[in-house]
This record gives sequence, C-alpha cells and structure tokens, in this order.
Amino acid sequence: MSKFAFEPLAIPAVVLIRPKKFGDARGYFMETYSAKAFAAAGLDAVFVQDNQSLSAARGVVRGLHFQAPPAAQAKLVRVLKGAIFDVAVDIRLGSPSYGRWCAATLTAEGAEQLFVPHGFAHGFCTLEAGTEVVYKVDGPYAPETEGGIAWNDPDLAIGWPITAAEAQLSGKDAVLPGFAGFASPFRHEARP
Repeated sequence: MSKFAFEPLAIPAVVLIRPKKFGDARGYFMETYSAKAFAAAGLDAVFVQDNQSLSAARGVVRGLHFQAPPAAQAKLVRVLKGAIFDVAVDIRLGSPSYGRWCAATLTAEGAEQLFVPHGFAHGFCTLEAGTEVVYKVDGPYAPETEGGIAWNDPDLAIGWPITAAEAQLSGKDAVLPGFAGFASPFRHEARP
C-alpha cells in the first residue's frame, strides 16, 4: 500500500502529491518524502537542500522564479502552516504546454505537496496570514542563474486568487519582466 497519492496536473510533469496521514487521539504521523516511492512514480529528483519561508500576511506573492541550466532546480513544495495558491508555468521551448500554467492549493491541514520539475517558473500566493512554506530543491542556490517572469503577466493569464492591489511583492519580484520576448533557457525533451 502506497503512503502517497500522485496526481499529475493539467501539465502532467507537475504532480500534486498527497501523503497518507496515520492518526489517532494523539495526533498523526505521515511520511512527507520517500526516494523509493517518488522514483516509482517517475519523480527521480535527488534533493540537496531544504528552504523555508514565512509570509506574515495574506496576499504575499513570491515568484515567478526559476534557475537556468546548468543550475536548474526541481522543487517539492509543502505548507507547514497556513495555505498557498501554488503555480508552475511551463517555460520549456518546444513543449506542447509552453507558456501555460497549472496550479494547486496547498494547505498545512491537507499536507498536499507540489512537485515542480526543471523547466518551469514557480511562484505562490499566500491565502492566510502567517503562512510557512518549506520546499526541497535538487540543486543549490545559484544567484547568477536566477530568473523570473512577472507574476501577473497578462500573456500568462494566471487565475490568481488576489488582485494586483492586494499583492505584496519584494522589490525584486515587482520588476520582473513579462512573458512577451522571454528567451527561455530550457528545451523540452520528449520522452520515448
């Protein structure tokens, strides 16, 4: 019996993962990651670093971010406290879903996780104040390779649950370029 349910989203490379909780009167226990179970589901990233963020308010937007090859990062995102609207945008040239996005709501209570592979810009919006997010990456932070796309770019038409007036952005995220004219460093590799 698997301790995880793996559900590909509208862009199948992005996968929603639901760990199984084992609970009793004391609380619950769950595995949040298993290299063997993930590999069996086709998710064979080898994670090397964990990151954590706290967002004090609802409407904090972080993203859309990526690291370019050779320092690209796959991510496994989950919420420790609160909730987020988590987004992945396909930026792999030649992909049938290039420029399209998919999203999932991740909550601490539900324990959902999102696997975001290489070749995707990633970002999220907090749905509650005091939201804590943790994510694993399969490559170290390499600031010289980081890039991004404006979170609310009209060409992407992401269905964010907040308005631009409600969004709280870092100075860096507030000036990210739009998708038009974006020169992606990623190429889609069709699998046999």
